[in-house]
Amino acid sequence: MDLVKNHLMYAVREEVELLKEQIRELVEKNSQLERENTLLKTLASPEQLEKFQSRLSPEEPAPEAPETPEAPGGSAV
Repeated sequence: MDLVKNHLMYAVREEVELLKEQIRELVEKNSQLERENTLLKTLASPEQLEKFQSRLSPEEPAPEAPETPEAPGGSAV
């Protein structure tokens, strides 16, 4: 029984070390991307930022598209 327990503990420790390394790499990558994002925001013109923001929020309905179809009598269906 101790052999099984030791084997499992070793496997868990090994997995924990792998996950810690992945976390370190992801934190480093995240920091790099945040710095890059900040730099790009400072270099972008207001028009470019506005265009980019409009591409990020497509959930707003277009003004020319009616939300509910109307019946011939003029009342909503």
